[in-house]
Amino acid sequence: MIISAVILDFDGLILDTETSIFEAWRAVFREYQQELSVEVWGNALGTHGGYDPCAHLCELTGLTLDSEVLRRRVHEAHIEQCLREPLLPGVLDVLHEARAQGLRTAVASSSSRGWVERWLAAHRIHHLFDTVCARDDVKRVKPAPDLFLLAAERLDVPPERCLVFEDSPNGIRAARSAGMRCVAVPNAISRMLPLPDPDLVVRSLAEIPLTSLIARLGCDIGGRPPERDGDENVSFEA
Repeated sequence: MIISAVILDFDGLILDTETSIFEAWRAVFREYQQELSVEVWGNALGTHGGYDPCAHLCELTGLTLDSEVLRRRVHEAHIEQCLREPLLPGVLDVLHEARAQGLRTAVASSSSRGWVERWLAAHRIHHLFDTVCARDDVKRVKPAPDLFLLAAERLDVPPERCLVFEDSPNGIRAARSAGMRCVAVPNAISRMLPLPDPDLVVRSLAEIPLTSLIARLGCDIGGRPPERDGDENVSFEA
């Protein structure tokens, strides 16, 4: 098996945005003497529309709550925490090694394009990706395979030659459905959930060099000749 491209999820894989939004919603639930479990929240990981915390809280309390106000509060707390988050360990290593090996690179995220590109720009890594695929680009998000198949199409690489890095069960299901190899990199939230049959599980992207990881999967690298990255000082609109 030849690997010619690597595709990374965004939330919880490149930046730990998952913990902060879960904790923000859990704080709201506790204000109403309710508990939001990781198992319930797991339905929201890696997808969009898989879980509605406002509706759930209304159901638990029997109250009619202002969902717009609650969502605004959570969003503000979420952004404040994300601004303090560094890139997760090993992200830069994987991207630089992929580029050096001539592998194509992509982000495939169930989040909006505006959200993903905001943080790629803030951390100055947008230039390390050949394409960004977000929920704006497809009819179905993960666990459907559409985002990964679109990334493969844009990269001009067959799906079976793509290696996906994912942190969530929904993302792993999507990668497998797309016919791609998948390495699970569970974060603080998703490591408490069962993972649906990834090819390999690592504790972080820093655990093993990319070339060694690909060899461990029994695959070879079939990348294009390395290309020079664009100007690292270019600014992207958030």
